[in-house]
Amino acid sequence: MSDSFYRFLMTQRNPNDHGEVATFAQNAFLDHSFPKQSTDYHELADYLELNGSYLPNMDVFDEAFRLYQEQGTGESQF
Repeated sequence: MSDSFYRFLMTQRNPNDHGEVATFAQNAFLDHSFPKQSTDYHELADYLELNGSYLPNMDVFDEAFRLYQEQGTGESQF
């Protein structure tokens, strides 16, 4: 079983990094409703489009999901 996107995203948290992915990770950590077990791009994107007011735009999620896939833990977008 592969790690969830959330678990990957938590590896990107860094209080000294003010980049978009690190900021997204910190905000997702504070979002108690975030789908923590999901590995599915579409499920996560749908959630963030409705509830991710902390994201400046969905490009940040796309970049984080690309990194997740590159690490070999994520499912394909399609």
